[in-house]
Amino acid sequence: MAIFRPTAVKSRVTDLSPAFFRKLGVEAVLLDVDNTIATYTGHAPIPGAVEWARGMVESGLRVLIVSNNYKKRVGPFAARFGLDFISFAMKPLPFGYWRARRRLGLRCRQCAIVGDQVFTDVVGANLCGMRSVLLSPIEPETGISFRVRRHFERGLRARFRQKGL
Repeated sequence: MAIFRPTAVKSRVTDLSPAFFRKLGVEAVLLDVDNTIATYTGHAPIPGAVEWARGMVESGLRVLIVSNNYKKRVGPFAARFGLDFISFAMKPLPFGYWRARRRLGLRCRQCAIVGDQVFTDVVGANLCGMRSVLLSPIEPETGISFRVRRHFERGLRARFRQKGL
């Protein structure tokens, strides 16, 4: 069960503050794209996301986008945010996380991944010893694989709420 447990659960990325990350001992935030800083089908960030990322950087945190999506989708978001990125990260496998921490020159425990999926973002973070913040998805996905994963996530999310995460 511990492999599925996030460090924290929040609603939106804009609910997270630099103080929250500092309290976790985090120096870098790794951001997912789909259903984290943008809708799954959208081509623009959610309101306030760019300003939020800018505030994180201005506070001294390092921010990097880490996504399973392709460069063609991730690159324009990274450019809009003014951030570096890793695409095709293959989450939950740890390779993309390790590339991110090496690029930042940090240890895994100094990084936190922020994303909307237990079985990719959270599991991957736990496999490498990173912190994780699980967000509520911005919009429901329509694909069968997403619907199956979200079905299993519902029970886990209910347990996280019971435990006060």
